[in-house]
Amino acid sequence: MTKVVTLAHYYTTPEIQEMADKVGDSLELSLFARDAEADLIVFAGVRFMAETAKILNPQAKVVLPDMGSTCSLVTMTDISRLKKWREEHSDYVHVAYINSSAEHKALADWIVTSRNVDDIIAHLYEQGKKVIYSPDRNMGAFLNFQYGYDMPLWDAVCEVHDKFNKVALDEAFSLVSGDKYLIAHPESPLPVLHESDYIGSTSQMLNWVRDYNGNSSAVIFVATEDGILYNMKKARPDLDIRQAPIYTGCKCNSCPYMKLNTIEAVKAAQEGRGGTEIDYLSEELMKEAKKPIDRMLEFSERYYRK
Repeated sequence: MTKVVTLAHYYTTPEIQEMADKVGDSLELSLFARDAEADLIVFAGVRFMAETAKILNPQAKVVLPDMGSTCSLVTMTDISRLKKWREEHSDYVHVAYINSSAEHKALADWIVTSRNVDDIIAHLYEQGKKVIYSPDRNMGAFLNFQYGYDMPLWDAVCEVHDKFNKVALDEAFSLVSGDKYLIAHPESPLPVLHESDYIGSTSQMLNWVRDYNGNSSAVIFVATEDGILYNMKKARPDLDIRQAPIYTGCKCNSCPYMKLNTIEAVKAAQEGRGGTEIDYLSEELMKEAKKPIDRMLEFSERYYRK
């Protein structure tokens, strides 16, 4: 009998999350996929996540319910131009965000996530290394500002997080008379991050909400994709949790690619009658892309065990 494991990202709809064996952010799901003893992994997320799962567990059949579920950080990155940029900075360490294609990862020295990027880049600077960062311009700009780095940055953004803006936030804040907080994903623009009380990965923001013990009547604004609000409100139904607006009056900001993971598409993939198998990555490409991922995982195992 075929053993099927279904993974769903926090940004998918609640109905899709209820169909999954594991719900998490991209790193959590990739690690789960790596260790899963599954014949078929259905990855309800976006393409780079399914590719990462295949790279980490090449023996499993990995299926993406809808091949159209890509990411603007991938589509805004021309690999030939990236390779030239990398060659122009040959004496730099290339750190790439996990939200990138397999081809992109193969050109990197290190892969990072929004959870460990601060520690890994600090580690490299402590060693006297020079760093270039790709593909997320907003995250790189925040790191340069926060820590005084001068990293050359690639010029791509997450089209969802890049829509958050300070003007809309200030308007929303002005309508709240009591306590208010803003928690934000580091893919958001720098002016938004300057306004934030907490900046972290999807899972870290969820944990912040779970652990919140301040004024129960406070309004908590969340600057990230709206899917995670389901998990936050489920964990803390006692709190007033709202998505940060992207312009005055708008409180909805969804990733169109994540929402391609429909109930019908996921069911078809689970039953082996739909979806697209991640079988187009060559062994050599997976080998090269795995090196910077393994470097990240080895660092994390050493660093966070202390």
